[in-house]
Amino acid sequence: MKLDRVIAVRNNKTVYRDGDFTAKVFDSDFSKVSVLTEALNLAKIETTGLKVPKLREVTTYEGKWTIISEYIPGKSMSRLMKENPDRVDEYLERLVRLQIELHQAECPMLTNLTDKMHRKIRETKLDATTRYELRTRLSSMERKTKVCHGDFCPSNVIITPDDEAYIIDWSHATQGNPDADVARTYLVFCLQGNFEWAEKYLKLMCDLGDTARQDVQRWLPIVAASQSIKGIAEEQELLRRWTSVVEYE
Repeated sequence: MKLDRVIAVRNNKTVYRDGDFTAKVFDSDFSKVSVLTEALNLAKIETTGLKVPKLREVTTYEGKWTIISEYIPGKSMSRLMKENPDRVDEYLERLVRLQIELHQAECPMLTNLTDKMHRKIRETKLDATTRYELRTRLSSMERKTKVCHGDFCPSNVIITPDDEAYIIDWSHATQGNPDADVARTYLVFCLQGNFEWAEKYLKLMCDLGDTARQDVQRWLPIVAASQSIKGIAEEQELLRRWTSVVEYE
């Protein structure tokens, strides 16, 4: 491998291009289990027919775990939104329609979302009463088996020169209730400070996806709790506000 062109730098990983492939190189202390889980998720998602980069191999590079996958030429939707601010509404609608399509797929091999959320709630530093309320709410949610991305946002959508949309970064993929995935996307916009985009996104999802806003809002404290275990200091105040209420308002 000749990894001399950096595509992206993210927490604990750097993504390079090597010809027709990308190499996601993880930090040396990154969990082997997490790397192999991400690679396996991508392999599973390929079977659904969704447009995703194809997994090529899992290897090591200079002693670091590395995932090799197909290179998708183009620009991320987040970059296009920055370059074309007058087209933000258009891109948001495309994002929503793409997510609706994603939520029509099923992949029984993926981890169950509800089980994963129960585990994450246990791992939080929230008080026992709040954890109890969150677990009770989670147990009352309808169990479904649709593909959920877990971090669906403009930066994880690549638009090719032929105007095709590919979805990348499947490390958090599960099968479960799509309303949880919508709540997660809404949360991502808010954590980035894009509150106006968050509201536009949610309205579009409710209108185009025949989704009840209340169903998404019931998931917000749960996805906020799952996000809190990452321990990102600047996020904690907002996340605490959402996890400390019985009903999100």
